Parts: sequence; C-alpha cells; structure tokens
Amino acid sequence: MSNKIYDYVIIGAGVIGLSIARSLRTVKPGALILVLDKEEDVGAHSSGRNSGILHAGFYYSADSLKARFTVQGAGALKDYCALKNIPVNACGKLVVAMDEGELAMLHELERRGKRNGSHVRLIDREEAKVYEPGVFTYKKALFSPDTASLDPLDVLVALKDDLMNVQVEFVFEAKFLGRNGQVVKTSAGDFEARKIINCAGLYADQVAQACGFGMKYTMIPFKGLYLKYKKNKTDVKINVYPVPNLKNPFLGVHFTKTVDGTIKIGPTAIPAFWRENYSIGHRFDLREMAEIVSHQAGLFLSNSFGFRDLAFDEIRKYNRRYFIDLAVRMIPSIDPEGFGEFTRPGIRAQLLDKTTRHLVQDFVVEGDRSTVHVLNAVSPAFTCAFPFADFVCEKYILG
Repeated sequence: MSNKIYDYVIIGAGVIGLSIARSLRTVKPGALILVLDKEEDVGAHSSGRNSGILHAGFYYSADSLKARFTVQGAGALKDYCALKNIPVNACGKLVVAMDEGELAMLHELERRGKRNGSHVRLIDREEAKVYEPGVFTYKKALFSPDTASLDPLDVLVALKDDLMNVQVEFVFEAKFLGRNGQVVKTSAGDFEARKIINCAGLYADQVAQACGFGMKYTMIPFKGLYLKYKKNKTDVKINVYPVPNLKNPFLGVHFTKTVDGTIKIGPTAIPAFWRENYSIGHRFDLREMAEIVSHQAGLFLSNSFGFRDLAFDEIRKYNRRYFIDLAVRMIPSIDPEGFGEFTRPGIRAQLLDKTTRHLVQDFVVEGDRSTVHVLNAVSPAFTCAFPFADFVCEKYILG
C-alpha cells in the first residue's frame, strides 16, 4: 500500500476523469491528486474511441445538464485546442429531413438550440446545397455553423501532459478491485484517499455500488461502428445528420467529417453482450454477459423505450448494404462502392434505470463526503467535459 494519503483519488483516465483532475488542480493547487486507470494509458475506451464531434447543443431539453454545458463546453474545448495547437475541423453540420413528417422536429431542434445558446437556423433546400452540394433534404434543413471535429486522443494526451506538469500523479494498469473505507484496492496496490472520485465509464455502476451508490442503475453497453469512405475526402464537405428520434439517445447513421477531412458514416448502436465486447472474445466475461443479456431480454420482451425495434434495426446494420443505404439517402451523389473498412469500434457506456426500464439520457452524479460517482456521462460528455467537471467539483467534491 502507498504510504501517501491522497486528497483525491480519481478512478478512470477518460476525458471526465482528466477534466475533473484539471478542475481540482485549478482550485486546489497544493492537493495530492492521483488518477488511476486499468489500462496502459489514457482514453482506452469511450473517450478515445468516440467520433470526435464537438456538438453545438441543440438536441437537449432546457432542463438538462447537457443543455447547460454543451455550448459552453464546445467553446472551452476549442479555446483549449487553439492554446495547444490541436487541429480542429470547424466545417459545421446539417440536419436534414426525409419527408413532411420530419419538418416539425427540425423546428423543435431549432427552438431548443436557440434556447440553449446554440447558433442554429433553419435554411431552405437551396441554401443547404451551398454547404453540401450533394445533400437531399425535404424543403428545409437545420444548419449548425459551430459543430466541429477533432481527434479526441490529441486532447486526452495534452490533458495528461498538463496534469503531470502540475504534479498530478498517474498509476496505470491499476484495475479496481474494491474499496475498504477510504482505501481503493487495485491490481497495482492499495491507495488511500480523503475523497474517492469514480469516473470509471463502462464500470462506473460497479464502482459506485461497491461504495453503496447507484443501486437502481446498471450499465447497458452499445457498440458503435463507423465505415470509412476510401474513395476520397471531397465527396462530402460537412457533417450531415438525419432527424433524430429524441425518445432514445442515439442520433442515427450520419456523415462525419473528421479533423483530417476523412469521410465516415455511422455509428451503429448495436446492443453489446458484455462491457468490452469490441470483438468476439475480447475480454469475454461470462458473469457480466449473463447479467447484461438478462436485462436486454427484459427490455426486449417489454419493448421498453422501443428497445425491441431498436435492436432489430441495429442488428440489420451488420448488413453493409443496408448500413450504406441509410447514409446514401441523405447524400444520393455519394458512391456506394466507395466505402472501405470499419474503423475501430467503440462501446457506449449507457446507464439503464432498472426501476423504470428506461435509458438515462442526462448526466447522473451521486455521492457523499467520502465518494463521488459520475454514473452516466454519455454523449456529448466529451464536448461538455470542462464545464461539467467544474460543476461536479463545485457541487459534489468541494461543496
């Protein structure tokens, strides 16, 4: 066991854990801060595998934490990237409608966006073609000039370097094994803290439950796959998204322009059978699979929040032609034969409320004087990371 007693031990070196360490160091310059992670380096899971989109804040209802932090977070991350010379592709985004029935949702997204401080506006089909000549939309589209993209690993590595330069300590390959009072037990040894902060992503529910929190929740993983367009980088100029179904937290198959201009389509939201089910057999855990599949079966039978329909539709996306066709309807000029291989998969750490059998759509934080748990930090958590971390520090850690 380490002889040090840390002021704060943070479990998880994703963007939320690193951002909370950054916020703490700002207000507690002399505190002893330790970040633990079970992997070899930062961002091995959701944070390092996400799309890299900086969202503009128009999907979220005004009473949500997501609405509160997305616009502010995107601005803060763009400023950080400028300071660190991290490339950002500020190409913007179009949300397009396929038919008359989807126009009302475009108006709702514009209303939400303006209320949340997002610079969005409805435009006609002709103006949409100025931004994306090949696009199809029915009468109107929603234009978001502030949506941008970056490489999330660039940000995570910069944050790690910044934190190490201000004496925040890191221990990697330290898998959480349990808690004994204020001692965090890991595969790399035991570490004592005055306050334990759980930012464990896919395993945040398990860490919380080991501390007596998050008892009504469990994590339901969803696998996200993107398909890369190999033909060129010029056939799509802007991010293009469909009108979403706001009853679930997934935004549908869309076109993403990465920071280097690469075009990709996705993601899927395929129910995964264990938390790190990136591929067949990767870190397979029979007990974990049995628990997750049991919850999925209940959701399937009850069709809670349309899970059965979602599952059927997402499984169809393993059919390459069907997957591509979902994207081609938005940009009919794209070459369906121009797509190459799938990119590295990601797993969305999505919290399920077991009492309501609904996916939790907003951020969830629980805690007391000894421990704090970031239970649900789903998209757009990367975009929101800096102000959300300040909020967690002020309300839960230091408050």
